[in-house]
Amino acid sequence: MKKSSYLIIAFLALFLSSCSVYNFTGTGKIDAKTFQVNFFQNNADLIEPGIDRTFTLALQEILQNQTNLNLVKNGADLTYEGEIIDYRISPMTATADQKTSQNRLKIRINVRFINKKKEADNFEKPFEFYYDYPATSQLTGTIKTAALKDIFDRITQDIFNESLAKW
Repeated sequence: MKKSSYLIIAFLALFLSSCSVYNFTGTGKIDAKTFQVNFFQNNADLIEPGIDRTFTLALQEILQNQTNLNLVKNGADLTYEGEIIDYRISPMTATADQKTSQNRLKIRINVRFINKKKEADNFEKPFEFYYDYPATSQLTGTIKTAALKDIFDRITQDIFNESLAKW
């Protein structure tokens, strides 16, 4: 009985100490307390009104939800900035009679990440993702909302992973 008690105590000590270094969002210990997300201007050739604000808010949201960092307006330990550099709709697949059966919306965003606490983590790189939808549909309403949500969910998660989770 005494041996099993020591085993349980050792297991709990190991388990509890490991949780302080790693958490369920995938981030290790973050040596920062604050972050800021500057407005991501839409510099794409094809301008879609409002996506700059939508993306900026989506990036702020994922950082607030997956870290314990505080959002500030300026002077943050971590800064995210950049611009939307491509917003493109392209035909993807064709039917037997040479008509487009599917279109693809692709968005590319250039991101600059600045870590004042650890400059070796700084980077500038593009992130992109796409959404395919039937060519018989217009990119409006619920299709556009779903497309932007899917694309921004993926891009913001990739930015999070690159900057904080190191995956």
